[in-house]
Amino acid sequence: MKLSTSFLMIINNKEKIDEIDKYTDYLHFDIMDGKFTEKSTSLEEILTSTRNTIKPKDVHLMVMDVKKYVDVVSKIKPQYITFHLEATSGVNEIIDYIKEKNIKVGIAVNPETKVESLLPYLTKIDLVLVMSVKAGKGGQEFIDISEKIDYLKDYKLKNKLDYLIEVDGGINPKTVNKVKNADIIVVGSFITNGNIKEKIEEIRRVI
Repeated sequence: MKLSTSFLMIINNKEKIDEIDKYTDYLHFDIMDGKFTEKSTSLEEILTSTRNTIKPKDVHLMVMDVKKYVDVVSKIKPQYITFHLEATSGVNEIIDYIKEKNIKVGIAVNPETKVESLLPYLTKIDLVLVMSVKAGKGGQEFIDISEKIDYLKDYKLKNKLDYLIEVDGGINPKTVNKVKNADIIVVGSFITNGNIKEKIEEIRRVI
């Protein structure tokens, strides 16, 4: 299991972001437009604060105008760009648009969205992001979505697919045991609210 660390809560703390970059597997970029989500983030601040980072970039778009944001974030050459199934009716078009930029594609679903809604797209994408909180803000309480993760893993094995399963929201050493079938966990506030190195080591001991 890999660790993708969200730095949204410390967006202007370059020293802490550099430390995360040193110890994590991926840097998780939470980008919100204030339309799909209640809150918005400054895309300029996010890109500026990570300009010299080296770990693979895992971009999570919580936006309505997906193509607009893909055009901007593709310039930093992320490994993954993930958009929300709930944000667009043109899912296949967005998948193709991201792939044309030679970037791997992920689709995210909020807790209330049925995982079966992803079935038409699972042969076309590289990653599924299952939200264990409502997309839009950090520090929320974990929602148990273990059945979704188990379903996706079982479906992948039965159909010989190779998408990765990522989970995001309320992950800490106490909740991570509910998502053991995930390939990547996204951890934010648990890591950023303390000593970065020690918190990452604590998470790694249980994954």
